[in-house]
Amino acid sequence: MKNVILILFIILSLPNVQAKNIELKGKAVLVTGASSGIGRSIAETLASKGAFVYAGARKQKDIDQLSQIKNIMGIRLDVTKPNEIVAAVDLVKKEGRGLYGLVNNAGVFFHAPLIEVAESELQFMMDVNVFGPYRVTKAFAPLIIESRGRISNISSIAGIAAGPMFGPYAMSKFAIEAFSESLSHEMRKFDVQVSVVEPGNFKSNIMKNMHKRLALMEAEDIPTSYKEEYKALSGFTAIDRSHHRDPVAVANAVVQAFSSAQPKLRYMVTPTQAEANMTLRAAMAKVVQLNSDHEFSVDRKTLISTLDAASQ
Repeated sequence: MKNVILILFIILSLPNVQAKNIELKGKAVLVTGASSGIGRSIAETLASKGAFVYAGARKQKDIDQLSQIKNIMGIRLDVTKPNEIVAAVDLVKKEGRGLYGLVNNAGVFFHAPLIEVAESELQFMMDVNVFGPYRVTKAFAPLIIESRGRISNISSIAGIAAGPMFGPYAMSKFAIEAFSESLSHEMRKFDVQVSVVEPGNFKSNIMKNMHKRLALMEAEDIPTSYKEEYKALSGFTAIDRSHHRDPVAVANAVVQAFSSAQPKLRYMVTPTQAEANMTLRAAMAKVVQLNSDHEFSVDRKTLISTLDAASQ
């Protein structure tokens, strides 16, 4: 009994040593869709922290420009082309740095009503936004597992709340939320941490194609039952994001996910309090809807205590 008490005394006397954050300097990271916007900001920010970044892009001019930046090597990587993914894996292996981090950022965007969107367009969005991260993660998983590294998937607040005309994009981002959550559980056995970053409306080029799409529809007078909704979108200030905040906050969230000793699963990053509130309300509304009027509904006090417990 005395020995047990002595052991307990020694344990309780030990200092509470917290795990140290991870130094990114010298670690290799791959970022897809790194030619502009959020992807470019992530690549440059990681490089500024001393990481060596393989920056994926589709066009040679972007690859060349990225390669001019310190600690960045531009590589050809279209996430819809398996042969380019295989070539990227071979290149990273040949370089001999291993691979600590993977950022699945490449994505496309357009508005469309779900009952009118062409199946080919929906397939393209899913091919880039959902199957792209799946293909790249699967291909690079052995290298990430070998280094006990990190994976960060770029989602959106549209992966939490869906609205009219956002259906196709929200579908793809809801899928990334599920992909990230399941992948997080599955990779724990390999000591690999997975996170998902949900940006709000930051400065990017993602809306340019949407602007062209709206102009084309108007020029060709494409039939639609949603003319008013399209007109509203054409005047929506989010189409021109040049005045929006720089996405460095999103890049910093990825840095936290890659360097923290205890990274979070989710990092919501919005430029305004209003966007954060909107997203949280949408998430809470789902809880209320799930709890509403069924055999096992709980009272308000239990809901609040459940929220408190989840916050611990």
